[in-house]
Amino acid sequence: MKLFGSSGIRRVVDRDFLELTSNVGLAVGGLYPSIVVGRDTRTSGDAVKSAFVSGLLAAGSRVADAGIAPTPSLAYAARDFDAGAVITASHNPPEYNGIKLVNPDGSAFDSMQRERIEQLVGDSQYQLAAWENMGSVEGFPRAVERHVERILGDTPRDTRLKVVVDCGCGAASDATPVLLRRMGCSVVELHCTPSGHFPRGIEPIEENLQELMAAVSTEGAHLGLAHDGDADRLAVVDDRGRYVNGDVVMALLARHLGVTKVVTTVDASMLIEDLGFDVVRTKVGDVFVSDVLRATPEERRADEFGGEPSGCFIFPKMSLCPDGIYAALKIVELASLRPLSELASELPRYVVLRGGMPGTSDAMDIVQRRLAARNDGNLETIDGLRLSYDDGWLLIRASGTEPKIRITAEAKDERRAGELCELGRETVNESLRELESTSR
Repeated sequence: MKLFGSSGIRRVVDRDFLELTSNVGLAVGGLYPSIVVGRDTRTSGDAVKSAFVSGLLAAGSRVADAGIAPTPSLAYAARDFDAGAVITASHNPPEYNGIKLVNPDGSAFDSMQRERIEQLVGDSQYQLAAWENMGSVEGFPRAVERHVERILGDTPRDTRLKVVVDCGCGAASDATPVLLRRMGCSVVELHCTPSGHFPRGIEPIEENLQELMAAVSTEGAHLGLAHDGDADRLAVVDDRGRYVNGDVVMALLARHLGVTKVVTTVDASMLIEDLGFDVVRTKVGDVFVSDVLRATPEERRADEFGGEPSGCFIFPKMSLCPDGIYAALKIVELASLRPLSELASELPRYVVLRGGMPGTSDAMDIVQRRLAARNDGNLETIDGLRLSYDDGWLLIRASGTEPKIRITAEAKDERRAGELCELGRETVNESLRELESTSR
């Protein structure tokens, strides 16, 4: 039974999902004696959390209830337990909910842990505790406060910037604005009332942040910051009211942190290599980034940083969970030194083209054969097919959520990016035609 995607379990909330959630709780509770549980602000949060917790308790687990808490705050709290769980669907629409499971170091459950839970749920292999050994729930109200205090320990106070913060009415509504004010910032709140009725598209991408961009300009603010529903992501708007893409934010953070190694995904910009970092690329998904960082001995993690263009950034000395709140503080530090627009303008600029076409993963073997036959570029198969050249790259991946093949191309100028994108389209089209002819 396949339950987990690249970032936990997510479904539209219905009767079947609530039953599944309880069963996952039974499976998890039988494996982990103590678990801290939190949720984001979705209207279904209490119902889904109750179903999950009932399974944990029936299996004999001791549960600490952190209430509404951002994912990175819950992950930081998990260090005192055998595991942590967040009831969230992150940046999915409000009718969705889900479960993110984390280890005490903040990392998402790895493939072996996920497969074990899927096996238990698929085979209904639950071990209910005897009546006298069933678990209990205790309150854990300080998860967010403890996370905030930990971040402030790494951050200089009295940072007198004006910041517009858009929490999308998500879990960071009572975290990031408080944190920034304690740093000395003047904070203009936008959608910072915890509510499951999200006032904008909850994914913090440019088209969903027009109100934030306008507010930065109108307020004369130094920058704008935005989160998704559970605050594992951060989006940034500069002092001129312009959206700063995630690749640029990742590069600015890596420089500011002074690290030498960056772990990122196959769809991230080649900017990070061109800036001289030692780069390790993974499959798309923060769980794969944290897997690589987790393999590094803890005493050496301070020299590493992980991230995705989506706005997930991982700071190993804090936790192996993407932390949009800690990232917000580091961006504020940067902006206190020089305007973000100036810092971003100093970085090399590349052209990125993204698109997709109808098709399924059945065609990907043919696509791979055709790309390999070109005998030019470096073909990698970490996640999809990435054909790299000195002046650009092409990525072809089958979507995991819809019958579509995604094509991304990046190059140092528009002409070359267009050539690579067209190569991707032609190769996919030819492969789909070949697949159709052989299946007749």
